[in-house]
Amino acid sequence: MASMNSNGKYAQFPQIPIEKREWPDKLITKAPIWCSVDLRDGNQALVNPMGVEQKLAFFDLLVKLGFKEIEVGFPSASETEYTFLRRLIDENRVPDDVTLQVLCQAREHLVKKTFESLKGAKRVIFHIYNSTSPAQRNYTFGMTKEQVKQLAVDGVKCVQDCLAFKGETDIRLQYSPESFSTTEIEYAVDVCEAVKAQWEKTSSKIILNLPTTVECALPNIFADQVEYFCKHITKRENVTVSIHNHNDRGEGVASCELALLAGADRVEGTLFGNGERTGNLDIVNVALNMYTQGVDPRLDFSHIDDVRCQYEIFTGMTVGPRVPYAGELVFTAFSGSHQDAIRKGMAAREKMESDALWDVPYLTIDPHDIGRKYEGIIRINSQSGKGGAAFILENDYGIVMPKAMHARFGEIIKIAADEAQRELMPSEIYACFENAWLKKAAPLKIVDLNETHLDSESASSDYVLCRAVVEWNGEKHSIGAKGNGPLDAFVNALKATNAPHFNITSFHEHSIGTGSNTSAMAYVQIAMENGSTAWGVGKSSNVGRAGVAAVVSAINFAWGK
Repeated sequence: MASMNSNGKYAQFPQIPIEKREWPDKLITKAPIWCSVDLRDGNQALVNPMGVEQKLAFFDLLVKLGFKEIEVGFPSASETEYTFLRRLIDENRVPDDVTLQVLCQAREHLVKKTFESLKGAKRVIFHIYNSTSPAQRNYTFGMTKEQVKQLAVDGVKCVQDCLAFKGETDIRLQYSPESFSTTEIEYAVDVCEAVKAQWEKTSSKIILNLPTTVECALPNIFADQVEYFCKHITKRENVTVSIHNHNDRGEGVASCELALLAGADRVEGTLFGNGERTGNLDIVNVALNMYTQGVDPRLDFSHIDDVRCQYEIFTGMTVGPRVPYAGELVFTAFSGSHQDAIRKGMAAREKMESDALWDVPYLTIDPHDIGRKYEGIIRINSQSGKGGAAFILENDYGIVMPKAMHARFGEIIKIAADEAQRELMPSEIYACFENAWLKKAAPLKIVDLNETHLDSESASSDYVLCRAVVEWNGEKHSIGAKGNGPLDAFVNALKATNAPHFNITSFHEHSIGTGSNTSAMAYVQIAMENGSTAWGVGKSSNVGRAGVAAVVSAINFAWGK
């Protein structure tokens, strides 16, 4: 039996020394303070980071969605970041109830430049950080615990020394013990106490942000870390406990939700989880999870398709088809039994009051609440996935294309839908399939074809002689060859023509129709000498002829116009 034995290379994350943990018995009853980090953490993870105009448009979207705290970047790091922030302020793009957050390394020249970039802003969260985990202390900094703690305190002093440059701007400090998730919990509290004590010389209020910079443990462990922190940090009433989850284990949403149960007040994340490696926390997911539990998330995702579309334009990223709430297929049922249950549930709701408890089978949320709708029958338009058109052919016409062929057919359908600028009907989808593979008669055309089954020494072999007249680019060729079947014989015979050489790399077939109307459908993939491939489709009442027709179809698809 195959196995993966780490042989001691990996180990269980240690449990947190917490007694009488309270978070398992709690409920999320209100929205946290949301802070979008799309324009900083999300942006830095893009292959092509956003320009100023894109960031301005993205900022406007975040404001429209209801975010009251938005991290706008690292203004001391680049001219783009600096210019973006200045335009937000100079063009009065920041509503009075929205606070800007800026990130800065605690170095005097960087802090001064950041304050310069903030001139004229009403309220700002000044975010500083340093890493505190054993691995970072040992390998990155080569520092002791006391040295790292002093580094954090010195960072606060650096900000305090530059406060004279803040003008009329109201400044709140946010400190992140980066890699909190892998820092000894007692030491994380100790560092944050030292930071808080130093900042209290300026203000009694502080944001302490606890990142799972790398997600490395079960969500319940993170919840224990947060509850321990909340119970041991002093003057808790003056501390906003914030969390910043990443998704390395695919548990970012769960870790966030359990951390809210454990006492976190504030959440940093991005739309659809964009961010380094496996991404940041998906705020859309968490907010709509709250909504399905009757909690107002204080963010407006009632037109989720529009949000997804703008996000994809701004970032160049794609929201996957199965991403909760926003994915293309999350409200589409392929299973007949699912479709039946959903339709019956929907029909029952039509007789209920509009505020009746939502309990439709298979749907955790009413799609209409986020501007979507349930689709039990696949609708095909320019936005449809590659599997939808194939489903239509199978469901309506009995044509079962190989899975590997779906993407190519999807491209053909997308082009047709783009040209039509509307949804394609099943008959139009079939016409696209027919025109692409069944009706092309050039550059290769069979004029005449005959097969002779020959005696063979092997009882299991079907030895065939093929004689044919074909046209290649209008020129007739009389060809003939032997093979271990009609298809093999025809392919061998084609070698006598000017047709390019190829190899058959995949062959599939199935029957279609019933009774006297039964035909064979054959699907062939060929590989050319230049490495490219093409699919072909043949249909015939004769199984062998269907395969031959599929080869001709593939050649015409590859070299036809």
